[in-house]
Amino acid sequence: MIHSTAVLPNNKLILGVDPGTNVMGYGLIEVNGSKITVLQYGVLQLKSYANHAVKLKKIFDSTLRLITEYLPDEMAIEAPFYGTNVQSMLKLGRAQGVAIAAALSRDIPYVEYAPKKIKQSVTGNGNASKEQVAAMLLQILKIKEAPKFLDATDALAVALCHHYAQGGNQKAGGKSWKAFLTENPDRVR
Repeated sequence: MIHSTAVLPNNKLILGVDPGTNVMGYGLIEVNGSKITVLQYGVLQLKSYANHAVKLKKIFDSTLRLITEYLPDEMAIEAPFYGTNVQSMLKLGRAQGVAIAAALSRDIPYVEYAPKKIKQSVTGNGNASKEQVAAMLLQILKIKEAPKFLDATDALAVALCHHYAQGGNQKAGGKSWKAFLTENPDRVR
C-alpha cells in the first residue's frame, strides 16, 4: 500500500443560488487554489407559470439538474430578507426551501448568507445595488459582459461570498481592494 502525504490543491465547485419565484439566479464557480473560474451562470424564468406549486417544482428540478450536471461540492444560497409583504416573503422562503431540498437530496451541504453579507463581501458595501455587485463581479471574475438578468450575477456573488467566508483570497481581479479602489475612484459611491 502506498501512502501519500502530498496535499491536494484546494479544488472546489460552489453552486450559488439567488432564489426567486419569478426569476431564480444560479451560478457555478470552480475554485482551484487561488484561481476562480466561472463555469456557468444564468436564470430560470418562472413568470409564465401562474401556479406557485408548479414554480416550486421547476426550481427543484432545475436545481437538481445543475447538481447532477456539475456535481458541486457545496451550495450557497441567499437567505430571504424581511420585507413589508409577508406573502412575498413566504413564497421566497418556499423557493429557497425547495432549492435546499434539491441539494440535500444529493447530499450537497448548503450555507445561507444574508443579502447584506453577500454585497459586503463582494463590493465592500452591504448596501450596494445589484448593478454595483454585477460591476464588481465583472472585474473579479473577468466576465466579459453583464447578463441581461442581474439575478445571475447575484447568484455568482453568493458563490463568491461563500468562497471568501471559507477563507478564500478576497481580492478584486487579483489586486487588493485598496489597489482596486485607488485605480478606480469613479466606482466608489
